[in-house]
Amino acid sequence: MADGSTKVVYAALAGNALVAASKFVAAALSGSSAMWTEAVHSSADCVNQILLLIGNARSRAPADRSHPFGYGAEIYFWTSIVAVVVLVAGGVASAYRGIQQLRHLEPLRAPWISVGVLCIAAVFEGASFIVGLREYKRVVAKHPWPGHEVGLWTFIKMSKDPNLYESLLEDAAALIGIVIAAAGVIASAWGGLLWADGAASILIGVLLALVSWTIASATRRLIAGEPVAIPLQRELDRTLQTTKHIAAYSDLRTLQLGPRTILVTMTVKPLADRSTAELSSDLDLLVAEIKVLDPRFEHVYFRIDAVPSTPSDIA
Repeated sequence: MADGSTKVVYAALAGNALVAASKFVAAALSGSSAMWTEAVHSSADCVNQILLLIGNARSRAPADRSHPFGYGAEIYFWTSIVAVVVLVAGGVASAYRGIQQLRHLEPLRAPWISVGVLCIAAVFEGASFIVGLREYKRVVAKHPWPGHEVGLWTFIKMSKDPNLYESLLEDAAALIGIVIAAAGVIASAWGGLLWADGAASILIGVLLALVSWTIASATRRLIAGEPVAIPLQRELDRTLQTTKHIAAYSDLRTLQLGPRTILVTMTVKPLADRSTAELSSDLDLLVAEIKVLDPRFEHVYFRIDAVPSTPSDIA
């Protein structure tokens, strides 16, 4: 069963596949560099979504002796490959095509075909982007950040799920790219600015390079080891401060092992006069309380401290 973020990837793949072929046909008929760039853009996006689905499937493999905490981080590796594909297949190729177009200026043929295909592409890309926005709003509603507005850009930077933030970024870039391509075609065909089409292609290449850098930066932090997002950190801290199963806690640490798995460690001070069996029961109940907060808290480990300690924020 696909989760919400995986459905976003499927929606993005469907939208990109539908428009990629039509863009190539329009590019061949019109000779538009910007149209060709958009066709490459959509094709690269299709490859990216397939890579994400592969990574998502591999990340769901059960834990074994070689990977005792599971394979959740596999998705981060595949997302880093996506960043390279966006940069090389999309950004570099688009900029090169635009430069070639500027060196050999020619009037566009049948520009109305390009404009029509771009309008259709905007509908499909917009629909895919709306699916991603709905999932973003669902996630934000599940873990609100009191007193703070979690905007889309903030969410993308905070998100631990590449399926969602990569698809949102690519869909947003696709819509911006369509606007740039349309402006280039119109200015070149009906505005008499033959250079506009090639310039639009170069701008789309720069846009893809920026998207690639953003994806690579976000994924690098996750591969290096990030804690859970701040709203969830605060919910966990609040739960530990109000629980009745321990006297105090300290040195609370979290690690995002993948989109669906989180590791938690902490030092706890037991309640007074508890036997070993009672302490074990208290900790089991605390683990259950933490997992109710979010089932992704799959691995929870405690260090018992007999010395009084003061609750502290997440490091």
